[in-house]
Amino acid sequence: MVNGSHYTVWCVTGASLKVCPQGFSCCTVEMEDKLSQQSHAEIKAPVFRLSTNLQSTFKQRHDHFDKFFQELLKNSEVSLHNMFLRTYGMMYMENAELFKDFFVSLTRYYTSGSSAVNLSSMLSDFWADLLERMFRLVNVQYEFNDTYMECVSRHTDQLQPFGDVPRKLRIQITRAFVAARTFVRGLSLMPDVVNKVSTVSASPSCVRAAMKMLYCPYCSGQVALKPCQNYCLNVMRGCLANQADLDTEWNNFLDAMLGLAERLEGPFNFESVMDPIDVKISEAIMNMQENSMQVSQKVFQGCGTPKPNVAFRSTRSVRETGFTGRFRPYSPEARPTTAAGTSLDRLTVEVKKKLKHAKKFWSTLPETVCAGERIAPGDECWNGTAKSRYQSDVIGNGLANQVSNPDVEVDITKPDVVIRSQIAVLKDMTSRLKAAHSGNDNEISFDSEEEPSGDEESGSGCDSPSCSGDDIYFSIPLNPVTPQVNPVHRDKSAGVSSQGSMALALCGLALALLVPHLR
Repeated sequence: MVNGSHYTVWCVTGASLKVCPQGFSCCTVEMEDKLSQQSHAEIKAPVFRLSTNLQSTFKQRHDHFDKFFQELLKNSEVSLHNMFLRTYGMMYMENAELFKDFFVSLTRYYTSGSSAVNLSSMLSDFWADLLERMFRLVNVQYEFNDTYMECVSRHTDQLQPFGDVPRKLRIQITRAFVAARTFVRGLSLMPDVVNKVSTVSASPSCVRAAMKMLYCPYCSGQVALKPCQNYCLNVMRGCLANQADLDTEWNNFLDAMLGLAERLEGPFNFESVMDPIDVKISEAIMNMQENSMQVSQKVFQGCGTPKPNVAFRSTRSVRETGFTGRFRPYSPEARPTTAAGTSLDRLTVEVKKKLKHAKKFWSTLPETVCAGERIAPGDECWNGTAKSRYQSDVIGNGLANQVSNPDVEVDITKPDVVIRSQIAVLKDMTSRLKAAHSGNDNEISFDSEEEPSGDEESGSGCDSPSCSGDDIYFSIPLNPVTPQVNPVHRDKSAGVSSQGSMALALCGLALALLVPHLR
């Protein structure tokens, strides 16, 4: 009689078993069938545990990054809103929807990509809309109809009223957003791939080989005998042959994730783009204010020369009227923190460690399973037929190598469909990660030149000869449209029209926003 962990049986001679060695045996055919089911569960258990840990790890990392990026977007919007609202109150509120729509579009792009928002077009529209609003404010003595403003908007890029800020910000936003959302998508993909691959069913030949390795010692009366390590490796490499074929694309994917993580730490840092975006927009506003006369003259030359309104006291300058708004800029300490006070650098350092640790996960599963208490070292082990040294060579990983596996019959002509589909998924995601590493997201592209240093002066943003002197700015012929004159009725108690006050406040705002950062 033999006492095992699952059964207590009498050993008999001559049992006609299907899997275990014939002759003296403590098992019946019915017991073999039950032990086969048990062995199936036992080889799945360690693979399931390892896979579940991997899924949990990257599900958490995905949630941390996604929460961080979304909170950073929201905090940047709140920061700009509070800054502008404190500075000029209702004058900002009358134009607040422009900035609100800007952040809504950025958030939609982050969550849904270029299928929902064309990032390049959205940014162009934002600057064109801002130009239209500012152009009206700095030229309040005129009334511009829709046709005239369409003429202005069509030539925003040529006018470059905001200096080099739109171009630089477009490059920075594109790179940062493409990198951030692609990296988060990569993190979300990992648990899904691991789940699908780890649930692939074992083949009947794998189950038979596992039963022979795990329970035939029981049937021979050697309950405490454990399999030889090399024997275990051959069985598990046969059982996990298809999973091992995932390893090449898995490692390529992880390398691409690590490469993009480096970008997130450096030139594509989402945090460094979004945190000061309010200051960057204010810099653009100041550029427009400084160049408002030149911009207006070139617009009048190209779109039509307006007639001045004699009722408007155009001789009053910004210096004469002054700006009475009070502005207290945010200090770095005053900015709201995101994701429980963490930073992008900290998140990236942590996830890089996890990504490196996950490399070769599939090809090393047999070694991970065939270790510790599951195997017996040396020659005092079960080799599949007796307590003795295992003589066969250890075969390699992957489906192709199983043609010579001495312990598991594997049909190398029939790769697993689920795993092959996941290999294709990883290839596609790797391609997207590499594109994001270059700052591209399929439909989105931008200037290949390196971004100028942040210490450079923005200037007018135009270096061509056509920007100098009184030359007509537009490169295509335009049909002049004479705008209608808008008589300005001044409030006698205030001395300046409400529209004029808004223009002056806008100019003062730009200066107030930049002064603390130029000291």
